[in-house]
Amino acid sequence: MDKQESRSQKPTFDKPILGEPILKTDKLCKSFGALTAVKNVNLEVRPGQIVGLLGPNGAGKSTTIKMLSTLLKPTSGSARLAGYDIVKNPFQIRQHIGIIFQDSTLDNRLTGRENLEFHCMIYKVPRPERQPRIEEMLVMVDLTEAADRPVKTYSGGMRRRLEIARGLLHHPSILFLDEPTVGLDPQTRATIWTYVERLVQEYGMGVLMTTHYMEEAEHCQNIAIMDQGTIIAEGSPAGLKSEMDGDRIHLLTENDAKAKTWLEENWDVTVSQGKEGLDFTLPQGETHLAQLLASLPVAVHRLSVRQPTLEDVFLKLTGRRIRNEESGTHERLKFSARRKGRLK
Repeated sequence: MDKQESRSQKPTFDKPILGEPILKTDKLCKSFGALTAVKNVNLEVRPGQIVGLLGPNGAGKSTTIKMLSTLLKPTSGSARLAGYDIVKNPFQIRQHIGIIFQDSTLDNRLTGRENLEFHCMIYKVPRPERQPRIEEMLVMVDLTEAADRPVKTYSGGMRRRLEIARGLLHHPSILFLDEPTVGLDPQTRATIWTYVERLVQEYGMGVLMTTHYMEEAEHCQNIAIMDQGTIIAEGSPAGLKSEMDGDRIHLLTENDAKAKTWLEENWDVTVSQGKEGLDFTLPQGETHLAQLLASLPVAVHRLSVRQPTLEDVFLKLTGRRIRNEESGTHERLKFSARRKGRLK
């Protein structure tokens, strides 16, 4: 086989039999002294599937990823990945996973290409296959022109794309993404997800990701909502949202107190009154909204209707919101400080 033919071939990833889970956990737990960080987590990831762990900081998402990637030993429970036990077969597990951590693990002194070459050496990728794989991954993440520049000159988005390329060089069965877009702007985040979805479609690999970004969770075929170390709900984004009671209605009227009493007495809804108006859930809200407004005994100053979101699902399940904006700002500052060498 000549070099040109070798370069044109698509890599064959080591995949389990179609339909069988790549990853399956059984009551996976992790405790640190008296603190239980992860409790009885049951997960499955199948070929060609993106599964998300959605929850706030401290929910146990990253601890779960660390156990599955053999960086932490479970306190109890079990997990199998590509047919191997995560405790008994750590070496084999590492050969079957690609992982992108929250914080960059690239060597800033090396070029992008040199980082990839070093990864091939560590994972003992056969020498004749190294350059074809590297070239293909550079093309896939659109970094060919920047490949011979030092990584310290890369933007945050370029670093993330290089880490994704690096994580795929040894042809893993599953890719772990631990908060993969922390510190990135929304446009770069969307670009990263374009690459991830392309990987799943072209190579049929599984992906397990953690996030607290609601819009990011929409990319998943299945979501496990985590809170305080426990999975409290699981399903597709559409399925989870369909369990809500209806559309979300926001009203600002000339007399909110009167409108609240009337709505609860005549429409059998629970109304929340805040400084900026009234909020309530109405089954088939768009269908019944005209009738409601026509009979409402007070004038309406502002009205909005929207379908339920994953944020609404989390709020219903836990009684609080995932504070995307606050945690995102904190993480961007932390990410920036690490890049400048202020944090270790």
